[in-house]
Amino acid sequence: MRQANQLVGRTLGELAKHIKPGVTTLQLDKIADEFIRDHGAIPTFKGFPNPYGGPFPASICTSVNDVVVHGVPNNETVLKEGDIISIDCGTLLNGFNGDSCYTFCVGEVSDEVKQLLKTTKESLYLGIENAVAGKHIGDISSAVQDHCEAQGYGVVRELTGHGIGREMHEEPKVPNYGRRGNGVMLKASMCIAIEPMITMGNRAIWLDQDRWTIRTQDGKPAAHFEHTIAVRKGKAEILSSFEEVEQLEGNIY
Repeated sequence: MRQANQLVGRTLGELAKHIKPGVTTLQLDKIADEFIRDHGAIPTFKGFPNPYGGPFPASICTSVNDVVVHGVPNNETVLKEGDIISIDCGTLLNGFNGDSCYTFCVGEVSDEVKQLLKTTKESLYLGIENAVAGKHIGDISSAVQDHCEAQGYGVVRELTGHGIGREMHEEPKVPNYGRRGNGVMLKASMCIAIEPMITMGNRAIWLDQDRWTIRTQDGKPAAHFEHTIAVRKGKAEILSSFEEVEQLEGNIY
């Protein structure tokens, strides 16, 4: 699990080098696909089944601005100055899955949007602080919800984090809203993906005509950060990594 997730982190780091105005989301997908395969893994998103339509056609999800999650890479979506793009990436390596997401700034981004990203990322780590043996899923959920709603942001409820291991999506579900002490009790060695999906405005979302892309109903930006972690008795172990991305990005927010 650690190896698969570290590869996801390195893939996001490689993509960070290419995120700039003028680049298409399909170009980013090709870079990710080659990088993952060159390191002996399979991009798990490619061909992922959809209960509402056809399989996912790409190796990463590229969600720009008001797209919350599951944006499909294409030649028409060209990044421009001031955009944000969430890149969700998954790998299958030696029979185990890695899964992580990071929301990137394209050039100079407004302070308002930077604050959304900062708060969402903070909420991820607050959730992780509560992912320890003996606590409950609701402790993670509540930590994310309380932090983001205190800043006036919307917390998407229809989409959740999840267990992860041999399969990309396993039980239990890990919502970003809930009450402390509720839900499945966490046990040492459980692996879960925690992924706050937070909107600048209303939390309401809708599904695009492609049956994959999920957008905010009010058209305002959304941020998405995700780590895969292993539950421990004292402190969770983060299996994925933002280290390479953050080294390139510097202190943006």
